[in-house]
Amino acid sequence: MNRQDIVAMFARRQEAWDRRDAAGLAADHTEDGQVDSPLAGGIARGREAIEKLYATYLSAFGDMTLVQDELLIDGDRVALLARVSGTDTGGFMGMPPSGRHVKFPSVFFYELHDGRIAREQRIYDFTGVLVQVGLLKAKPV
Repeated sequence: MNRQDIVAMFARRQEAWDRRDAAGLAADHTEDGQVDSPLAGGIARGREAIEKLYATYLSAFGDMTLVQDELLIDGDRVALLARVSGTDTGGFMGMPPSGRHVKFPSVFFYELHDGRIAREQRIYDFTGVLVQVGLLKAKPV
């Protein structure tokens, strides 16, 4: 893939996020791809598991949005800096919905192979998300 192809791919992915399309997002991954995500509790392997991971986020946060701030491309490696927000209306991690709004910056690292995502690593403040939805209590400073 050249730079222009990668930019187009991530524009298409933004459209899939906007449509809340877990299958469309997962389709960009290789059949044996992997996603390393705090929510997965490690690594989700295979397109089916990856689609389930996307669906988990989208069902927990009914109005979830992802805004791409910066896309850094180096050959077949991509870093996406983004902002994620949403309201816990579907229940997060098996808990009853809190109705609380969350907002957090995220970094996604991708390794591409033959026009698809072979590996994705998600980095964000998972503990901060848990505090925002009310699953953890933070001590006042």
